[in-house]
Amino acid sequence: MISVHTSPGAAPGAGDVGGMNVVIRQLSRELGRLGVDVEILTRRIDPEAPASIELDPGVRLRHFTAGPVEVLPKSAHEGLVPAFADALGALPGYDLVHAHHWYSGLAAREAAARWGAPLVQSLHSIAAAPHTPLSAGERPESPGRLAAEKVLAGQADELHAVSSAERDTIVDRLGSDPARVQVIPPGVDTDQFRRERAGQPGPDYLLVAARLEPLKGVDLAIETFGRIEPSLVGELIICGGATSGFDAYVDDLHQLVAERGLGERVRFVGARDRDQLADLMAGARLVLNPSHSETYGLTALEASACGVPVVASAAGGLVEAVRDGETGLVLRTRDPQAWADAVTGLLRDPAEARRLGAGGLEHARQHTWDRMARRTLA
Repeated sequence: MISVHTSPGAAPGAGDVGGMNVVIRQLSRELGRLGVDVEILTRRIDPEAPASIELDPGVRLRHFTAGPVEVLPKSAHEGLVPAFADALGALPGYDLVHAHHWYSGLAAREAAARWGAPLVQSLHSIAAAPHTPLSAGERPESPGRLAAEKVLAGQADELHAVSSAERDTIVDRLGSDPARVQVIPPGVDTDQFRRERAGQPGPDYLLVAARLEPLKGVDLAIETFGRIEPSLVGELIICGGATSGFDAYVDDLHQLVAERGLGERVRFVGARDRDQLADLMAGARLVLNPSHSETYGLTALEASACGVPVVASAAGGLVEAVRDGETGLVLRTRDPQAWADAVTGLLRDPAEARRLGAGGLEHARQHTWDRMARRTLA
């Protein structure tokens, strides 16, 4: 497993650490349980970190020096790809290479060819089509990203997509042969994410679990919450840290909270570890996912495993992570009042919320990491 720009050993929700890290860590853990020896290769960002550490039985995390030994913005890693590729070139080889994100694919392709190892590519997100308008505060794509992803789509022995939406984008935008693209959605740890984690009853709250960047649409969640009667739900909890380079967006979110008079009812709790996130999800009335774009939407599946309904935007793979009318509601509008009306409807109808929560539990049972690991090996 290769992950150049972010370490699966880091806690999700901070900086550039997100769902991809969870996918790599959990998939590797389950493959290890199935008897596969897995090494995760990532860039060293801490001079004190050991060269190699066992994360789980059969799974080792290895750090390689490529560029400054420090945390860098995600975009800075494009220039470090050659150095990471050189580090890979010094290794004796592997039976199979699974690259995550396009940086990793570029770094791995020559080494995989030299080792005679098949290259599996997971992109996790794909460059926008040329001339696509940017959201406020969103950074422009690297000029080389789309071209690089097209090269990987043509050269990788197999591509893994986390949703049918991502598969279609790989085929349509990158020109990949559909027969070489397998859809393997993320799994969920149903031992960790479960309803029983909910603690003693406390203030009712809605939850958003996302990195703080424009793409995640947290501003829509705040606008929505401000339009809901306070008697129906007490708080909005926002769990996640700022993505590198988006401090101004975080400032805008705090300003929006103040302007809407919600300072006593909206809590930014920062990035939390996986157990803390599971506790927050299990105790929530609803989980909101207002993203502009998602290749899947792992937090929606984790909420379902806790029996908590999800209200989500109809963005990419979210329409698969959330089954509209079965595990939650999928909204094809970004109008805050429409969102507030949908959320209010569920808050006023506990029986319907319980029905959706039960549907989510069943949905999550079909997406355990063990099942997804076995599909990966098939």
